[in-house]
Amino acid sequence: MKYLMNIEVEKNRIFFNDGNNRQEIHPFWLRERVENKEFLDEITQQRLFDPSILQTNILIEKVKLENDELEINFNDGVKSYLKVSNIINEYSNQKMVMSSIKKVKWDSNLNNLKNFIYNADISETKEMYDLLVSFYQYGFVIIKNVPTQDNFIINFANSIGSVRRTNFGEFFNVRSIPNPNDLAYTSYNLAPHTDNPYRIPVPCIQLLHCIENEVSGGLSTLVDGYTVTEDLKNEFKDYYEILTKIKVKFKFIDKEVILEDWSELIKLDEKGEFKQVRFSPRLDYVPILNKENLDLYYKARNKLSEFYNSDKYRIEFKLNPGDLLMMDNYRLLHGRTSFDSNEGNRFLQGCYIDYDSTEGKIRHLKRKFNI
Repeated sequence: MKYLMNIEVEKNRIFFNDGNNRQEIHPFWLRERVENKEFLDEITQQRLFDPSILQTNILIEKVKLENDELEINFNDGVKSYLKVSNIINEYSNQKMVMSSIKKVKWDSNLNNLKNFIYNADISETKEMYDLLVSFYQYGFVIIKNVPTQDNFIINFANSIGSVRRTNFGEFFNVRSIPNPNDLAYTSYNLAPHTDNPYRIPVPCIQLLHCIENEVSGGLSTLVDGYTVTEDLKNEFKDYYEILTKIKVKFKFIDKEVILEDWSELIKLDEKGEFKQVRFSPRLDYVPILNKENLDLYYKARNKLSEFYNSDKYRIEFKLNPGDLLMMDNYRLLHGRTSFDSNEGNRFLQGCYIDYDSTEGKIRHLKRKFNI
């Protein structure tokens, strides 16, 4: 078995060579990963020992490298066999499955996106793996022919992971009602926004399942916040920079709860790359800054809003009964065109799940189908 990256042995020391650098692997790091049945549960892959209480002066007394296996004798009397491929995968972060799925930028020209067809066994199929890969590439997927029985969305969500409950409940009904506590429950146009920006943490993924849709309006809209903010960075760097630095307060008020959180409109990760957008202008409060900074901030927010609301970036489509839209609430903005409730019923059910659900599922399916 050949690797671009190699494990090398020299005088009872084990080295990782990535082709550019060569570094010794700590003996204790290897000792923590022993796979003998007395040390590792075969089913759960959880350790049957506590490495935090072991003496740290572990040394390798003898080591043999043959094909894809290291035979190691440690100085505490333990002998184990470790797979070279496992060490390379872990040491080189090759098992970072999610980071290997590259985001695909898209705008209003997006077309020919594959729709997935629901079946009762889909959660354990290769089709579900493909569905989740597509979700991470584009930030959303549409699953068709999902049973329209009431509350089936919870069954679907739980087949991937676990539902994230909020003050709106385990799931919520999206339809026009009297005295709503959110504009989603009206027939108004909803501009592009992200959900729950006031939560700690913000729910990662939203599912919307169409039960009835008898109106001519009420089109679902999506905007790729990743594409928009990357374009903003290239075209208006000063706007981009202030929007990634200034935190605003998002606030939700109901009869029984007040929810608040502070965040940048464009949140970056530790590498300075895209992580999350939060945008809900009806719910944000800009902090007191000096006049010059506020002037720049307001101009930047206006430009960002202009991009989000531009025909250049928005796609529109009608959800039909049985369609289930799954969208990344950290990446996408969603909305809706207005509709006339006198035309008939428009009834969707929604819920939230978090990334650990989809990430856990995709790793499981990758292992199951040896992808």
